[in-house]
Amino acid sequence: MKRPEVHIDRLGAADEADLAAVEAIARACFPEAFSAREELGRPWAVLWAARLAEAAANDPRPPPVGFLVAWHVADELHVLNVATEPSLRRRGIGRALMDFALAYAAAHRVRIVLLEVRRSNRAAIKLYRDLGFTALGVRPRYYADNDEDAIEMILGLDPDTGRFLAGRDEIRIDG
Repeated sequence: MKRPEVHIDRLGAADEADLAAVEAIARACFPEAFSAREELGRPWAVLWAARLAEAAANDPRPPPVGFLVAWHVADELHVLNVATEPSLRRRGIGRALMDFALAYAAAHRVRIVLLEVRRSNRAAIKLYRDLGFTALGVRPRYYADNDEDAIEMILGLDPDTGRFLAGRDEIRIDG
């Protein structure tokens, strides 16, 4: 299956139609409530939207097909949510969003990137491992919808060069 080319841009509070599309993707992907508008009310929040490049041929600003929201506080970037329109999963959109976030982290002298992922989300764990993240800890019964654990993952960066630093798992998450 061919991976679509995506364009990624940062959303602001004035992007009403895009925020509605992001929230629709969130409803399709997450059992927890998510408000893009609420996140953008935080000065440390960043929200990026992925758009299909091929759709731009007919619409200069096609609707988002994926998004990533993170908090940039001091020298840390905490990835809160990464989501892709369910019909477009496994086509590299989530990877493109993560690559974009990591490039942002490097450009802004971020020292660590953190995230939590459901223990059962093997596809996401594989993606994060492929990007260099390591397992840091477990948050027991973190997700309220079914008492599932969250795996905390971390990626270190050299703030001077932006290069990823090799890490190692602090916990075992397989099996």
